[in-house]
Amino acid sequence: MSKSYLKYSCLILVLIGASLSCKVTRPYSQPLLNNANLYRGQSTADTTTIASMPWETLFADTALKGLIREGLSKNLNLKNAIQKIAEAQAVLGQTKAVFYPSLSGSAGITRSEQSAASLNFPAGINISTLTTTYQLGLGTSWEADVWGKLKSAKKAAFANLLQTDAAKRAVQTQLIADIANYYYTLLALDKQLEITKQTVKSRLKEMETMKDLKEADVVNGAAVVQSEANRYAAEVVIPDLKRNIRETENIINLLLARPPGAVVRTKLDDQQPANNLQTGIPAQLLKNRPDVQQAEYAFRAAFENTNTAHTYFYPAFTITASGGFSNLTLKDFFINSIFYNIAAGLTQPIFNQGINKARLKIAQAQQTEALNNFQQTLLVAGSEVSNALYAHQTAMEKDSSRSKQIAALTKAVDYTQQLLRYSSATNYTDVLTSEQSLLAARLNGVNDHLQQLQAIVNLYRALGGGWR
Repeated sequence: MSKSYLKYSCLILVLIGASLSCKVTRPYSQPLLNNANLYRGQSTADTTTIASMPWETLFADTALKGLIREGLSKNLNLKNAIQKIAEAQAVLGQTKAVFYPSLSGSAGITRSEQSAASLNFPAGINISTLTTTYQLGLGTSWEADVWGKLKSAKKAAFANLLQTDAAKRAVQTQLIADIANYYYTLLALDKQLEITKQTVKSRLKEMETMKDLKEADVVNGAAVVQSEANRYAAEVVIPDLKRNIRETENIINLLLARPPGAVVRTKLDDQQPANNLQTGIPAQLLKNRPDVQQAEYAFRAAFENTNTAHTYFYPAFTITASGGFSNLTLKDFFINSIFYNIAAGLTQPIFNQGINKARLKIAQAQQTEALNNFQQTLLVAGSEVSNALYAHQTAMEKDSSRSKQIAALTKAVDYTQQLLRYSSATNYTDVLTSEQSLLAARLNGVNDHLQQLQAIVNLYRALGGGWR
């Protein structure tokens, strides 16, 4: 009987194998998205890009390199992203395991007593109604992946694993960019504090000069008071600069997962912005930029989930088997006690309250959403590249004009101070105006330098650099 049953089971498997030619699931292919003109006016066929540079090569500042290394080893968000990869690996392992039969063991003792009246024995017959059964067995179950449901689930889990890996790399590129940008901001604040302190010192000297000129009847008391106010106008900026420095240091320490404290750094004047900023072509964003890859893997997972949803409309083929030993006594437990059963069957959904249709509609909607997110991520990436390129370009354009402005204002301050001493053709208001303009220009010049440095960092991250 068992041999005949096995023959029928093998025949069913052969028929199911033949039906595999009728594929329910579709193979994945990367969607074609429009990436033309993503860089807005940056037209090139050169595939050389700074994104392929390791971050150690892009940054020359040894102090900055040390901070980035520490951030990559200690940042808590990055550590969590790594744990997400471990979670996705475990899920992938689960989807691989379902291809193999399950196996479970059981052991039990059953003690039961029936009602003698319910057995309807003839009068005078005395049979024990108390029985104890001892049982030890194994059970197994296996589902044949006829329509590709299990394979699609495995592919979706693998895409999710790749997605978490891309997410980790996206966190890493953003972390490097954040550390570099805040570091340069810190250097710029240091420089602005230095300029402001120098200005305060010069205005203290100017106050003494105004007092001397008043005694010599060259200026009046208003000029002395104005020079004092001019000194305090510069001095009042210092506390805000110190506060900004402290807060920026704290932000950097937070990125490095360490308590607030001082940050070792160099000077802004030591930083030399790179000039050869090669962007490559927009099509390389998918290869280089982790968040674009992450969006594509999310779409791939949604695609496979749609494949899985299709398979629920087709019958599932399962084989179950169990066997072991069962006896009424422990003494003869292994004697003539073997039992087994094998069952194979097809389960075809007929009416399930629209669950399969709803599952498919949800999967299709999520697939469309994932495709839209993929396109949106690519557009955002192109926009960020365009913005960073233009920010660097405008900062370079301002550099020459700013230098000339500072040179002209420096001369204007010298001239008005000299005229105030030796001529009545000017007054202290002219000196005050030129000095305030010079201080603003010098502080803005620091911001111009900062804009150049941060534009390079932002372009590097926008192109997908920093994870290699």
